[in-house]
Amino acid sequence: MDPFWILGAFVFGVAASRVSLPPLVGYLLAGFVLNGLNIEGGEILNNIADAGVTLLLFTIGLKLKLKTLIKPEVWAGATIHMGVTMVFFSVFLWTLGISGIGIYFLADLNWPVAALIAFALSFSSTVFAIKVIEGKRETASRHAVTAIGILIMQDIIAVIFLAASKGAIPSIWSLPLIAGMLTIRPVLAKFMARCGHGELLMLFGIVMTVTGYSSFELVGLKGDLGALVFGMLLAPHAKASELSDMLLGFKDLFLIGFFLNIGISGSLTPEIAVTAFFLSLAVPFKTGLFFFILTRFRLRARTSLLASFNLSNYSEFGLIVCSLGVSKGWVGNEWLVVIAISLSLTFIMAAPVNYAAHNIYAFLSGRIKRFETRDRLPDDKPIETGDARIAVIGMGGVGKSAYDEMKRRHGDIVIGIDFNIEKVSANCRLGRTVLYGDAGDSDFWERIEPTTSRIELVMLAVPDPKTSIFAIQQMKKKGYNGQITASVRYMDEIPLLEKEGINAVYSLYEEAGVGFADHVCDHMDYCEIKEKDA
Repeated sequence: MDPFWILGAFVFGVAASRVSLPPLVGYLLAGFVLNGLNIEGGEILNNIADAGVTLLLFTIGLKLKLKTLIKPEVWAGATIHMGVTMVFFSVFLWTLGISGIGIYFLADLNWPVAALIAFALSFSSTVFAIKVIEGKRETASRHAVTAIGILIMQDIIAVIFLAASKGAIPSIWSLPLIAGMLTIRPVLAKFMARCGHGELLMLFGIVMTVTGYSSFELVGLKGDLGALVFGMLLAPHAKASELSDMLLGFKDLFLIGFFLNIGISGSLTPEIAVTAFFLSLAVPFKTGLFFFILTRFRLRARTSLLASFNLSNYSEFGLIVCSLGVSKGWVGNEWLVVIAISLSLTFIMAAPVNYAAHNIYAFLSGRIKRFETRDRLPDDKPIETGDARIAVIGMGGVGKSAYDEMKRRHGDIVIGIDFNIEKVSANCRLGRTVLYGDAGDSDFWERIEPTTSRIELVMLAVPDPKTSIFAIQQMKKKGYNGQITASVRYMDEIPLLEKEGINAVYSLYEEAGVGFADHVCDHMDYCEIKEKDA
């Protein structure tokens, strides 16, 4: 019957998207409904859920660079936050226990159990954060890279805890395995290059995911960590991003099972509902603490706030911790349900906040900038556009082509802007004038305000129409009177931009055929022959 429950989750996911919530909220609600009908998930659903998480971690690894983890705001920020959060939640739970609210499993709470539950609550959900970040197409942004780095650090701490708690010491063969991975990395890269761009590349990715998971399990390490590590091995490859995109559909399909399982696992009772509600109310503390810590590491208020929003939830790892605690008799079974419910509540609370994050920052920016340090990171310095007259925002495939063509036609009056610092560096090495900046950042427009009057044309080549709309609104707000054009992937996005008063919209798929025909006529004599025949 599991396929029917997945179909039901799909229906709820569509309904959630209709009210501007991410589909995963619908999947969770479907799970709660099934639980209320006394329906349990079967083996197929469990396997699908596990496959979804494993594929997710592999694709995270494809986008992760080791140098991200060595940044102080990542490794130190994650560990400091975890330590403070454990103290806070231990005291918070103990206070609830002595408050006399009449919940038996809180009244019997002692400090060791409170510390274990607090440890479980100190983690943030990797699955949720990545889904939100990818849904907004912000994977390469500064705040997303910071949030993902912190999540990876948390995953590493999780692996250490599980190994210690289970008394399972990794096999001596784990060292040869790690050494072997570094040795075969060039071989894997060559295989990946020879897979082309079709189904062989996708199959290669699935094989690498399974290989990473299985090999780590064999030597006593967490299988999901193996999938992540194998993804990191392939991250420097030129096809890493392409492979990640190809696995996107499988990953999203399998993750339906994961979120559906979370909902099914939660059986509501009044005591559990009250406890879960109080725990969900404590999440703003996690958010505020992340914000404060990240600003201490010289990150801008915007970067810190958006990263904190990505981490403003409880983690599915809390369920693993509680499951382990239940199996060893450390905690009662009711805590497993409490964390499942509170986890779901924080997902529902965090979803609209994350999707409105840019507007929330624009509203709060004047009040929270005082938390920024005086010493700025190099990438956050004011933006100077010089004598440029044309700005191309978004230096992906479309943006690079547009930049090169405008430069060919108009000379050195073109600049590019992108929020991916690595992409900025790569373009600069190729001779393009590209600056670091995020069109979805209200501060970005503040930082270039003294020079905006020199820009006569802005070309928006960003993948998310919401970012384009925000950018148009910010330019209008700052008094920009030049021309604005944007590229879109889908026809239904055109009216949204035209409503904002954009001058022209370029449909990638529709205009690609026109450009192809023009190219043929410009470089071949077929069109000239036909004209003569006519």
